[in-house]
Amino acid sequence: MPTFSPKSRDIVRAWYVIDADGLVLGRMCTEVARMLRGKHKVIFAPHIDTGDHVVIVNAGKVVMTAGKAEKKRAWKHSGYPGGISSRSYAELLTSKPEEVVRDAIRGMLPKGPLGRQMLSKLKVYAGPSHPHAAQCPEMLDLSATARTAS
Repeated sequence: MPTFSPKSRDIVRAWYVIDADGLVLGRMCTEVARMLRGKHKVIFAPHIDTGDHVVIVNAGKVVMTAGKAEKKRAWKHSGYPGGISSRSYAELLTSKPEEVVRDAIRGMLPKGPLGRQMLSKLKVYAGPSHPHAAQCPEMLDLSATARTAS
């Protein structure tokens, strides 16, 4: 029996909406990365983008456990000597929550053109509304797997 390799006609992409209100950042992002890669499908192949579209709303209400929001720092460098700067995740979650979620998911996807293609199917919004109602996205509940244990 030959190895099955999915063709473009075999791939059916669904749309999902995830409400990030109260979800733990890392646990939510692992599930989203799994959906973007298509690992939840039986036709998954590591060299082909078989994933679905994911819309994340309320990204500003995501939480980090064990005080990581204050302890962890996000570093960036301007490219010039002495151009390194850092901000805590608490500051980033108040100013740019979409970027925090997007960067966490980007680190869990493959590097290169395939990962960039998968990341293009991710839409992140800080508030509760999104402009993708025409795609009839299905609400996906991650509360059982990605909530805090408190």
